[in-house]
Amino acid sequence: MALLTADDLQVRLGSRTVLDGVTCAFTPGSFTGIVGPNGSGKTTLLRALSGVMSPTAGQVCLDGRPIRSLPPRARARQIAVVAQHLADEFDFTAEEVVAMGRYPHLGRWRSEGPTDRTQVQQAMAVTGTADLASRRFSSLSGGERQRVAIARALAQQAQIVLLDEPSNHLDVRHVVSLFDLLTSLNREQGLTVVAVLHDLNLAALYCARLMLLHRGQMVAAGRPAEVLQPEVINRAYGSQVMVTTHPLTGTPQVVLVPAAQPVLPACD
Repeated sequence: MALLTADDLQVRLGSRTVLDGVTCAFTPGSFTGIVGPNGSGKTTLLRALSGVMSPTAGQVCLDGRPIRSLPPRARARQIAVVAQHLADEFDFTAEEVVAMGRYPHLGRWRSEGPTDRTQVQQAMAVTGTADLASRRFSSLSGGERQRVAIARALAQQAQIVLLDEPSNHLDVRHVVSLFDLLTSLNREQGLTVVAVLHDLNLAALYCARLMLLHRGQMVAAGRPAEVLQPEVINRAYGSQVMVTTHPLTGTPQVVLVPAAQPVLPACD
């Protein structure tokens, strides 16, 4: 049974339709990538799924209940969000920012206890941010901020984590480390992961299922091999590509085809 669903979603911003008739479902323990060109509605869909944005039409349900009917604290106990653009968090330390993930589990007058502090420490350890604990969030690099934000989401201990371009600002080592961690949590703890991604090859490598948006509509959904077809990518992105097979994992890999083939120098 689906844990999080969206039924015939429409989102209009002024005169512009950003999402148009999007229907999708996420089962417990699934790992889904949302892909598509810039302006296709990916971030808007993620915001609607989190309950932050109210759709113009249609409905999002969490565990069968309309998500907008749930108090923010109740939503936060089940859904953690890692946004694409991170604020300075009022110049808290990195550890204080991660500890914010525990707030949905605290009563109005209850302060953090040993369990909360343990969760914060564990989240910082697995994301490689423990050495940043005492540093001001505003002093961190973009990649360091991203890892702290992910640690906060893990400390939240939600059933679902929604990530908007989580590989932003991360170097190759940290991208692999992050997605290996998400895969481990997904497989071993049943964490439901939904990630907006620009990198089609990264999405194919880690996501069990992909959803491709184009101009606010869902144009393809299924396993990476079903979605990442040359004709589908060409139609959505307007780019000629080849699709090959990853030599180690067997997952599809997208290769760009230049409009004009480069002329190689002649050999003597």
